[in-house]
Amino acid sequence: MELFMIFVRTLFFYFFIFIIYRIMGKREVGQLGIIDLIVSILIAELAVISIENYDNNFLFSVIPILTLTLLQMILAYFTLRKPKFRSFLDGNPSVIIKNGQINYKEMLKQKYNLDDLLVQIREKGYRSIEEIEYAILENNGTLSVFNYPKEKSKTPLPLPLILDSKIQEDTLKYLKKDEKWVYQLLKTRNINLEEVFYAFYKDKNVFIIKNSDLL
Repeated sequence: MELFMIFVRTLFFYFFIFIIYRIMGKREVGQLGIIDLIVSILIAELAVISIENYDNNFLFSVIPILTLTLLQMILAYFTLRKPKFRSFLDGNPSVIIKNGQINYKEMLKQKYNLDDLLVQIREKGYRSIEEIEYAILENNGTLSVFNYPKEKSKTPLPLPLILDSKIQEDTLKYLKKDEKWVYQLLKTRNINLEEVFYAFYKDKNVFIIKNSDLL
């Protein structure tokens, strides 16, 4: 009887957690953010506890799992709508290599050592750092690598110019521009700063996504 109850609970939580993850959205394990990872670990632990303690009511595990799922969905909604909130929860991507130069200061800040960098570069199929123009450490710990284009001209990555109606000063410094340039750009497109959800600079062009575009 005990083995049968364990068998039944195992099957139940297998399909139950499968449905839960379909509700939370499709994501590979390597793409999980901090919140997603925490929720995944807690759901797994709650399922194991329920299977082992088969004398306890199913609801002792089902209710906490549903609560975690609801919490994750609410946080996912706010991180989509509010970049500042997303940055607070997940952090921001870090530029580890820029124009072929290693950013040691950022590596120290992220507690990311040279061995880690070299390993991930080799995993991407590169033999040395000299082949790489940009390398970005993503929020989930993966490394995005961009090699030099064949024509050897350095093309900058998309640079965030406005996030959630806030002008990004670091980008302006990099472009050697000022806020007046941004306001003039918005004026020519008949857009107010408060309307901008996200704007980025790429190949001497500025691309703008308004809040109304997300509705």
